[in-house]
Formats: sequence, C-alpha cells, structure tokens
Amino acid sequence: MGVLSGLEPKAVFSFFEQICAIPHGSFNTKAISDYLVAFAKERGLRFRQDESSNVIIWKAASPGYEEAPCVMLQGHMDMVCEKAPGCEKDMEREGLDLFVEGDEVGARGTTLGGDDGIAVAMALAVLDDDSIPHGPLECLFTTDEEVGLLGARALDASDLRAKCLLNLDSEAEGVLTVSCAGSTRALCTLPVSREAFPGTSLLLSVTGLLGGHSGEEIHKGRANADILLGRALDTLARRTALRLIRAEGGSKDNAIPREARALIRVEDPAAAQAACAELAAQLQNEFHVTDPGITLSLAPVESDEVPMSAESTRRILCFLFCAPNGVQVMSPEVPGLVQTSLNLGQVSTAEDAVMARFMARSSIFSQQEETTRRVIALAEALGGSAEIPASYSGWAYRADSPVRERTAEAFRTLYGKEPRIEALHAGLECGVLSGKMPWLDCISFGPDLIKIHTPEERLRIASTRRTWALLLETLRRLR
Repeated sequence: MGVLSGLEPKAVFSFFEQICAIPHGSFNTKAISDYLVAFAKERGLRFRQDESSNVIIWKAASPGYEEAPCVMLQGHMDMVCEKAPGCEKDMEREGLDLFVEGDEVGARGTTLGGDDGIAVAMALAVLDDDSIPHGPLECLFTTDEEVGLLGARALDASDLRAKCLLNLDSEAEGVLTVSCAGSTRALCTLPVSREAFPGTSLLLSVTGLLGGHSGEEIHKGRANADILLGRALDTLARRTALRLIRAEGGSKDNAIPREARALIRVEDPAAAQAACAELAAQLQNEFHVTDPGITLSLAPVESDEVPMSAESTRRILCFLFCAPNGVQVMSPEVPGLVQTSLNLGQVSTAEDAVMARFMARSSIFSQQEETTRRVIALAEALGGSAEIPASYSGWAYRADSPVRERTAEAFRTLYGKEPRIEALHAGLECGVLSGKMPWLDCISFGPDLIKIHTPEERLRIASTRRTWALLLETLRRLR
C-alpha cells in the first residue's frame, strides 16, 4: 500500500506517488517520459513522444462534448533536485521517500517535485477516468522546464489543435494567472586592447545589495550592482585619469546582481577615494529603503596586470554607464504589472574582451525585441558585437478570454468568492506555447505548494482536492 493511498482525490495522489518513484530531475526525464508512453499504450490512447522526450496524449471527447473546443492540459515532467545537508539519496537513480504530515505531503531530505508532478498526475487522472465530462483532449507533458523551458521550446506543435490551454503549473490556490512574460537573452562582447599605464592599482567594490529575481522583483527598485559599478567607474574617471583592468559582477542573467567589482589603475588615488566616498553617501541615500546594506568601497591592491588602453577603457565605461536596465514599460491594461524590463545580470572580463549578459522580459514580443535591440545597438556603436543565445515569446493578456471566464465561473461556484486574477512578469510555458499556437486561449492555476525548489517543499492536500474539483468543473463548462 502506498504512502499516499489514503488521500483524496485518490487517483491524483496515486499517480503522483508513481511519478515520485521515478527519478525525473531536469535533463533526466527519459524514464518518466517512457512511463507516460506506457500509460497511453495500456489505455489505447493516441500519443507522440519526440526527440526531447516531450509526450502528447490525445483522448476523444466524452459523450455530449463532441462539439466542444479541444482543450490542452499541460504541465512539465522535470523537477528541481535539491537535497538537505547530510541526505545521501541519489536523485539521478532513486525515487523519493514520501511522507504525510497533517495536511501536507513532503519528501524526506529532498525536494518533492510537486512543481510540476502534481500537474502530470492530474492530467493522467483525467485521461484515466471515462466518467469525467470533457471536450477533445490534448495532454502535453514537457521536459526541462526548470532549466529554460527547453522541452516546450523544442516542441513541434504542427499537429496540435487545442483552442484552450489549462496550464497546471501555478503554486498558489485561488490565483488564476492570465499573462506571463517571454524573455530574450543577449550576450554583448566588446573587444579591448591593453597597454601599460603607471599609477596606483585599486579594487572598486559594490556590495551589500539584496538582488533578487529579475522578473518577479524587478519592479521593487532594487539596485543592480553591475549598473552601479558602471556609475562608480564613470564618477571616478571624471576625477582622475583611470584605466580599467577588469570588471566582474553577477552570476546569472535572470538574477539582479548583488555584488560587482572592478580592478582599476588611477593617476590620483586620493581624488579617486574622495569621489568614491561622495558617491557612496549618495547611493546610501538613494537606496536606503530598497538596499539598506549597500556599500561602495575602494581599496589599494597589488597588481601587475596590464590595464586596458585609454580608448578601450572609455568604451567599456560608456557601455556600463549607459546600458539600459530595469523596468522599461508598465502594462496599461493590468495595474501594477511590469510589461517590459531589462536586466544586466552578469559582467565578466577576458584578456581581450569584456562580456555583458542581459535578459529582456516582456509579455509583448515586439517590445521584448525592441528592448534587446537597444542593447545590441549600444554594443555595436562602441565597436562590439552581440548574439542571442535564447529567446521565447510571452503570453499577452487577453481582454476577451472565454477560458478565463469559464474558469472564474467554476471558481465562484465552488469557492463562493472571486478568484485573484494575476499576471506574471516571469516565464511560463504558456508563453512559448501561445507563440507556437497564437490562437490559444490560456489560463494557469494549481494547488498550494510551499518552499518549492527546496528540501522543505510541501504540497497541501486539501488544496489539491479543491484544485482538482476546479479542474473538473472547468472542463465541464468548456463546451
């Protein structure tokens, strides 16, 4: 008897427990993909498994729903694999050790993978039950969502006909997500030359920032360490002759950098120190609410590295000082929603070049492209080049959305109150899929999941039961 066998909805938790027994971290999804294929074969359902291990399973409409619009149920099969200190489980080869504690399901010593195993389990439970009323179904299970929505991006959608998409990858019950941002990653490279310059070597440091997620927290006005490094370098260069040796900051293009540093050589170290102290006071005043621990410091160091030439220094400082960053456009339709943003997430230096990695986000793809193009134009004007390693479209808010209305009606019937309608300035597979299928009318919802991507991740049982009821009622109304 399974650990979850006494929980309701019985079918959902049964499939969830089966999923948890199969290792399915990102880049390790072939086994779970094959499990889904076997599920379809056993029930005589049409399916397709592609080279990325994405799986689509089709099911005909239930009686009376033959003329209803085709509905896609969608979730991703991969999970984030994290372990608590001392946990020896091999998550590449071993399943999870589930437990039930009060109203919560967890996994001992590891992440649970409720994000997004519970979506897969709910879709399988619908496919397995012929008594559930629904229109024609296309159930899409994607891979490697947690590492860049890779499965959805690789998907060939040419044989998919769904009109409505119910994405089950939200983690807060009672919230209906109606829009999300797409993103474009841009890597700018500016070549540099080097030449000797006499002076004093100093290490310029920006530290103590809060940072955060470049989508969900970009609107909070937090300082970006890479941008402040550019500002500090410009300030110092106006007080004394300065040559840049190297600049480093941030670790990921999708995170607001918390720290950045530059090794410089200056002609007048006293003037540089005075300029640094003045700017430090200004920054502490500007960011005392958002980044109260912010510090800007300048310390002498020993270095025999050859600095960049005057011309190379000028171009790099101009780029770092002038690079656009932060909120670019607020949504005119959804109050408080960032529509378009840009984050300078990482700066690094090689012997012959400085590299800067950006992420542009928007629910409007044309603005996403325009924002990225502005960065590229700046790099090219300064003698550099740029490449786009990855890009996918967002999911724009629809003023007229039948699937949103039907889901909200179902929610009001079941809960006796209004749902929260929200838009995200972060990525969901809805954005990628609606880019491939522009006619899709999408909604995203799910049960309460807390502390996802950590060993303390928990799935709330009663919330799962209510969300299952919401899914069934929504399917019933989509006709």
